Amino acid sequence: MILIVDDTPENIFTLKTLLELHSFPTDTASSGEEALKKVLRKTYALIILDVQMPGMDGFEVAEILSGNNATKDIPIIFLSAINVDKKYITKGYLSGGIDYVTKPIDPDVLLLRVKTFSRLYEQNRILNEVQDNLRKEIEYRKLAQQEALAASRRKDEFMSIASHELKTPLASMKAYVQLLERSLDKNDKVSSYVDRMLIQINKLNALITDLLDVSRIENGKLKFNQSLINFDGLILNAAEMIRQTFPEYQIRITGKSGIQVVGDENRLEQVLLNYLTNAVKYSPDCREVQIDIRLENNLVIVGVKDFGIGIAKSNQAEVFRKFYRVEGSEHRFQGLGVGLYICSEIIKRHRGSCWLQSEPGKGSTFFFSLPAAIQPQIY
Repeated sequence: MILIVDDTPENIFTLKTLLELHSFPTDTASSGEEALKKVLRKTYALIILDVQMPGMDGFEVAEILSGNNATKDIPIIFLSAINVDKKYITKGYLSGGIDYVTKPIDPDVLLLRVKTFSRLYEQNRILNEVQDNLRKEIEYRKLAQQEALAASRRKDEFMSIASHELKTPLASMKAYVQLLERSLDKNDKVSSYVDRMLIQINKLNALITDLLDVSRIENGKLKFNQSLINFDGLILNAAEMIRQTFPEYQIRITGKSGIQVVGDENRLEQVLLNYLTNAVKYSPDCREVQIDIRLENNLVIVGVKDFGIGIAKSNQAEVFRKFYRVEGSEHRFQGLGVGLYICSEIIKRHRGSCWLQSEPGKGSTFFFSLPAAIQPQIY
């Protein structure tokens, strides 16, 4: 809407008729005081303001409007038949006007200017709305991010405390069960139940250990004891542990590195055992797991291959993510979905990387790489 401000009714009628004939909605005020009251109550796209008015003249009205944050962006066109000297035109621009038109008015010129300034005001209004919405969205996202981080910290703290507190009674429970096992005759039927109980306790202990590791990773407290490691020996030891745990499985090793690596032997063994245990777990119908070792560009690369259920291409990018379980496997296989996440974090901190190759129904090969080293490095 356009506000016409003039103390002469004939001038108002002429301008109002001209603008409304060209589809511009208008409002009118016969004094500066009335104009200010209307501007505070309504929103206008443009003000056509007469300079010479009794009481408050056009320059004073423009100065007040330009000094108010709510009205400073409304474009003002000054109209004057008397004050046509350069000094008045300059004063009009200095007081906040964007144009100064002298009478008699050329209707075509005035209409062109009205169209231009109305369009610019509307574009500026839309831009300001977009900016305001963008600022609100940014603030909302910042708040949401802060809340998510706070919730994540609380969750990590809870996991850390809960896991740590569970460790103590679990250790006592395991000790008592082991004592009970020693007091029983191996042929006693109860002995088989005790063995099963120990298996479940060990599984629970592994789950709690994984939760503690996740908490330590998230809080940057996962510790590493660096040393030089005979890598081929590390592979052999891990394979032998799996053979003893799963005697019905054949663990075949091909290739060798012939090198040493720098790292935490226990943590790297943890990665190998996790890869091998997963290979056994997810290939229930095949009793063979293959370990391939090779050296490329001063990197030792290990691949653990199973012949199990495999993983679809669409899921492969997610398997190293925290708490991720492949769809459909959560009901068949136990676990929290943190083992591979922990492995990837351990390998990253050894300046290596993890990846996989897999095809549903044909098995998977999980890889990791580590840089060969000559002497220990602290990082």
